[in-house]
Amino acid sequence: MIIKDVELAIVCGPTSKLPDTGQPEVAFAGRSNVGKSSLINGIINRKKLARTSSQPGKTQTINFYQVNKEFYLVDLPGYGYAAASYSSREAWGKMIEKYLNTSHNLKAVFLLLDIRHAPSNNDIMMYQWILDSGFKPIIIATKLDKIKRSQVQKHIKMLRTGLDAGKDLKILPFSALTRQGVEEIRKTIDSFVLPENEGEEIKEKEDQAE
Repeated sequence: MIIKDVELAIVCGPTSKLPDTGQPEVAFAGRSNVGKSSLINGIINRKKLARTSSQPGKTQTINFYQVNKEFYLVDLPGYGYAAASYSSREAWGKMIEKYLNTSHNLKAVFLLLDIRHAPSNNDIMMYQWILDSGFKPIIIATKLDKIKRSQVQKHIKMLRTGLDAGKDLKILPFSALTRQGVEEIRKTIDSFVLPENEGEEIKEKEDQAE
């Protein structure tokens, strides 16, 4: 993935009509403060396009970032922020569910989990929502720099067990601080958004390299 151009193209609130962008989309879900904005900034190699906040629950919209005028990275509202009102949490949930169930362009859903902790009830619920919407979630285990290297596999197993998922569940560790894991995440996104023949060429090169 070579980033030539990126912009925040569309912002949808609870009462907005979801757009038909006509281009491939990959979405990012996760609880408030799990690091979605930092991840998106890392993927697109920008420092502040996706706004990070010290206040969990700040993002209350679905944000569509157009990349190279070819595809979209879609930032879904963070869930699980206890201080938000019930009506706000309900509105965010309905927005996310509607998007997952009605988007004609959605190719993949990445679910962000904090690698330090077992999945919460909200994480498990979101994982099931994604499955029920017909997608196979890809887990991005954030805050990788917060644990020792020797503990990584143990914590990945903890996430897999907490979601009651098999070995086929893809889990990609990531650190916004060190940028470890960003290239593998980019390659995974490429496999969903690039034209089919271009994606096959990349896969062939990777297979030959192995």
